[in-house]
Amino acid sequence: MPLSGMAIAFKASTSACTAQQLWGHPTRDQCQHGFTHLNERKSRKGSAALHARAIPGNLDLDFGDPSWKQKYQEDWDRRFSLPHITDVFDLEPRLTTFSLKKNRSPLGASDASSPDKWNGYVNKDDRALLKVINYASNTSAGAVCIDPDCSWVEHWVHRAGPRKEIYYEPEEVKAAIVTCGGLCPGLNDVIRQIVFTLEIYGVKNIVGIQFGYRGFFEKGLKEMPLSRDVVENINLAGGSFLGVSRGGAKTSEIVDSIQARRIDMLFVIGGNGSHAGANAIHEECRKRKLKVSVVAVPKTIDNDILFMDKTFGFDTAVEEAQRAINSAYIEARSAYHGVGLVKLMGRSTGFIAMHASLSSGQIDVCLIPEVSFTLDGEHGVLSHLEHLLETKGFCVVCVAEGAGQDLLQKSNATDASGNVILSDFGVHMQQKIKKHFKDIGVLADVKYIDPTYMVRACRANASDAILCTVLGQNAVHGAFAGFSGITSGSVDTPFAMITYPRFC
Repeated sequence: MPLSGMAIAFKASTSACTAQQLWGHPTRDQCQHGFTHLNERKSRKGSAALHARAIPGNLDLDFGDPSWKQKYQEDWDRRFSLPHITDVFDLEPRLTTFSLKKNRSPLGASDASSPDKWNGYVNKDDRALLKVINYASNTSAGAVCIDPDCSWVEHWVHRAGPRKEIYYEPEEVKAAIVTCGGLCPGLNDVIRQIVFTLEIYGVKNIVGIQFGYRGFFEKGLKEMPLSRDVVENINLAGGSFLGVSRGGAKTSEIVDSIQARRIDMLFVIGGNGSHAGANAIHEECRKRKLKVSVVAVPKTIDNDILFMDKTFGFDTAVEEAQRAINSAYIEARSAYHGVGLVKLMGRSTGFIAMHASLSSGQIDVCLIPEVSFTLDGEHGVLSHLEHLLETKGFCVVCVAEGAGQDLLQKSNATDASGNVILSDFGVHMQQKIKKHFKDIGVLADVKYIDPTYMVRACRANASDAILCTVLGQNAVHGAFAGFSGITSGSVDTPFAMITYPRFC
């Protein structure tokens, strides 16, 4: 049975909001709910009072209005509605070709030929609950509240998966796949699964666009024909079978190329910048009234896309980072006053560094972008390292690449994707540690390890391979269901407590 998850519209997605922004309530509320946090104002008696007004999207809310929940819900539903090709074209659906009924016979069923006998489809009205915790107070750990009373408001998003009805004739479809941005474990797994699922629907014309969006306009970069035979074993290697690049041509030029190539479905595998590009392509296709479904698969090794439980490549990166941490530990443990320093990926979030540190059990200090810190002074990190060398004899430090940027000289330079080029905090930390201990006359043997490209270039592990399979399947299901301007992922599976009798 196909696995399912959720789908989110680009226009409603807040993928540009990272976990770093979620730590501070004002930005978190603006990212997740579309409005700024409740402002404090002084009452006539001088005490602080909450000003019970907010702005979700373009909607003014007054929490004194008994109908504020209904207005908020209507605005949410509007912002998270999925764009569909029937918004532009007057089309009638046809029964899906994704069934495999001839190969399936449900238990106890005598007639497996009936389309109603196989219950593997997702109803178009199915929804997934995005927010699953009912916070009792806005002081609860991690609480995300809309109003001062932390009222329960349901956030529903569309469930992903195969539908009974589709809006494309598979034999007439030309589908294209493109991988953008940097490398990430699992790219080949997603490519492979998209091709497999397209062929199950009956698509014969599948092509790969080489080297990201550049493949649409760079002379000499031809389409790469894809089929099951071609992609059968690409998941056994890291990297991208199609190649990657950052940046790209103007949206109009890309859509000109899509139109000239007669592409009906475009699958974009990438992160925030790639999603922004996919959204622009989707909007331009609509403007030109082209029957093209643009569907994305969220890719970021940093695991920092809002609403998503996990993005592919993250588990593999954490697992691979263990090798670097273990090496740093052995070096530090084996040296007199050894200091092992590891820098891991994480531009604006420290999920890789934090998870790798927690799972290794060998890290003494973990520095991430979400938490501010000082290096110097009585309560600084360097002072703590002195204490560790004095008490333990060695220490191991892990830093995320985006940590401590406020302590470094800022650069206005950007890469091809428009991302600010960060100063190298790992090297800075290495130099600061050496200088600090030299200045106080204490020997410190510092070993610095930066496994960045080793971590992102390796093959996906089992956990990520399964996630890539589901994401690839759901991307194709979404396109055949007629959606465009969407992305997919799994959402909100928190830990809970259940009484023992429920297991008995």
